[in-house]
Amino acid sequence: MTDWLALCREAVVDVRHVLAELPTRADREPVVGSGMGGDETTAIDAAAERVVLARFDGVEDLTVVSEEIGTVGDGRTHVVVDPIDGSLNAKRGIGFFSLSVAIASGPTMGDVEFGFVHDFGSKEEWTATRGEGARLNGHLLDGELPKDRIEILSFEATRTASVAEKAAAVVELAYRLRIMGSLALSLCHLAAGRVDAVCSLKPARAVDIAAAQLLLRERGLAIDLFEAPPFDGAPLDVEGRSRVVAAGTPELCRQLAHALSA
Repeated sequence: MTDWLALCREAVVDVRHVLAELPTRADREPVVGSGMGGDETTAIDAAAERVVLARFDGVEDLTVVSEEIGTVGDGRTHVVVDPIDGSLNAKRGIGFFSLSVAIASGPTMGDVEFGFVHDFGSKEEWTATRGEGARLNGHLLDGELPKDRIEILSFEATRTASVAEKAAAVVELAYRLRIMGSLALSLCHLAAGRVDAVCSLKPARAVDIAAAQLLLRERGLAIDLFEAPPFDGAPLDVEGRSRVVAAGTPELCRQLAHALSA
């Protein structure tokens, strides 16, 4: 049986080597192509993806879904990778970006069985296994949950115009906003009760959320792709179909979705 956690940890080491080899903004941000998800591929994106995917080369019966290359292979097990979630932070030297890896038994979000997110700034390791809970640095997350009112709401995918447009819509729902720059990590922080809700202001892709959503669900928290339900049926690919909302309860998710849609 494949030791997915060990492979993910080895991939973290590989990405750290890439970061060391590309230490400056001038090294990291040159555009080297376009990813299958539609975004520009920068030097740091390409280099990180190359070393992460190399770790899975020897595993049989895989379909690999990654931000830059799209979907490769036709195996039963799906490996969903975002080599650098928060790539703008990574390019600018801001220590809040992550490697996100999800392992699924099939092609949809409901098939995800293992999630791994590594924060390269704090060095925190977030993991979840279906039916076995969510963990932070190997310790079971069984402490404080998000509040039942939104004291801190994390916005992601935050171009200035989007923030200006949507901040007013959540005034009655959220006391404070945080804009951190990695959707995967913001969802992990929600799983630990550090923030009370998360929403993406543009359609989220499976590569951004497939791993972290399992932490939320293992903690009994709510997440929804409200523009393209059902959540479990969302395909594991690189296309963004819906904005995402996540919170402690389905009712808070509904309120956020309504506010974002106003």
